[in-house]
Amino acid sequence: TKALNALTYEMCQEMENSLNQWEENSKITQVMIEAEGEKAFCAGGDVAKLYHKGIEKKLEYIQNFWKDEYRLNALIANYSKPYIAFMHGYTMGGGVGVSCHGSHRIVGESTKIAMPECAIGLIPDVGGTLLLSKAPGNIGEFLGTTGIRIEAEDTIKTGFSDYFVHEKRWPELKKQLIESGNTNSIKDFHSPPPKLENSIFNKLDLINKFFSIETADEIKLSLTNENSEWSNNILDAWKKNSPLSILCTIALIRNVRKMPSIEFALEKEYLFTSQSIEHGDFLEGVRAALIDKDHKPKWKHKDFKEIKETEIKKMLN
Repeated sequence: TKALNALTYEMCQEMENSLNQWEENSKITQVMIEAEGEKAFCAGGDVAKLYHKGIEKKLEYIQNFWKDEYRLNALIANYSKPYIAFMHGYTMGGGVGVSCHGSHRIVGESTKIAMPECAIGLIPDVGGTLLLSKAPGNIGEFLGTTGIRIEAEDTIKTGFSDYFVHEKRWPELKKQLIESGNTNSIKDFHSPPPKLENSIFNKLDLINKFFSIETADEIKLSLTNENSEWSNNILDAWKKNSPLSILCTIALIRNVRKMPSIEFALEKEYLFTSQSIEHGDFLEGVRAALIDKDHKPKWKHKDFKEIKETEIKKMLN
């Protein structure tokens, strides 16, 4: 679809069918995924459609979409053949799910990766909690709750990608991959990514200091006391996001860190997303961001203090 290559239900089903067929076909040595248009690889799932189905109370359709999408994510993560993703422009949410679990993940100058789901009342899903849990230190909690976008150098350092290749060389690399039938040429094209002046790793000590704190409420208090431009930017990002989503994201990432498998991550994510229409902030988040575009969501809870421990447990179990 035109919405920055939004990932539709039909696309998920077609991709799964194709990948299953190609895995059985001995003539196919590798799979390559790329996207049309200049702006984005894929800016996420087609949540506007899910919103309308939610308003119509067609919960089964939505739950099946997530179930099938997550099965595709697991298939990519466990794929027996090289799965090469070329991620240009915005690669977010559902786009991360169909690229960042691949075996060879290539970024370029325009790449911007993010997991901004807390802004629409979801949590980083599509196996995102696994990727975030594996990032150095407490970067996972930081990226997952703020939705901050990272560029090429940081995508490699956090483990969301493997190789930087100048985008003008992508056509040549794709040609070589197709002609050779193996992935060896990727290493020849790989070069050090441009140094980022505002790399999140410049603040790694601060990220670890604050985001290792046990509860979201205490993190918020510590960031408020810090009162720096950096801490205020995080608090501003949090103000826009669903408090329930932030709390559950932190809990989920820490949970998955103890059990780092794609199956476990997806299973836990599904528990949240499948309940997010009835008991979470998903419909209100999508309404404010994409339907009415007033960017003034009225979340179920004003702040963390209003959220009972039993509510978090309900969303994650």
